[in-house]
Amino acid sequence: MTDAIDRAAGLTPDDALYHTRRLRPVFVDGAEQCRQSVLLPQDGLGLSAALRLALARRIAALNDDAALVADFDAQLAQQQPDAALLALAAGETPADALLAALARHTDRVTLTPAHAQASDIRLLEQAGLSNPQIVALSELVAFVNFQTRIAAGLRLMRSV
Repeated sequence: MTDAIDRAAGLTPDDALYHTRRLRPVFVDGAEQCRQSVLLPQDGLGLSAALRLALARRIAALNDDAALVADFDAQLAQQQPDAALLALAAGETPADALLAALARHTDRVTLTPAHAQASDIRLLEQAGLSNPQIVALSELVAFVNFQTRIAAGLRLMRSV
């Protein structure tokens, strides 16, 4: 069965690289379980699936990953997001203070992680996020950036 990383990399069961990934099933299964837990957790901690998918789409676009952008677009459409979340997903800076703080933090950690500081966390707290929400946001940002890099590496390996 293909997973989200296979789909993002364009792998099918006919590809040798697909089977090579399955030599380490714990990594394939673990990545899929992580994806589910950060995008569609049982307890969203007040961070809706639509918000999470909008941020994931934003991260995929920042990483210039067209396959993941398309995948997140499709998932986000199923959530029937409002205009503010669509703007967030599209890379715009929202007028809403909380969404703007989420966008700023997501962009910083995605584009210039070495510049992230403790003061960035304070800005999230000031915007109204709790510590569990900040941890959930951090997990989401980390996973989607991981996913884009793995998919890019697999695409590169497929091209040789």
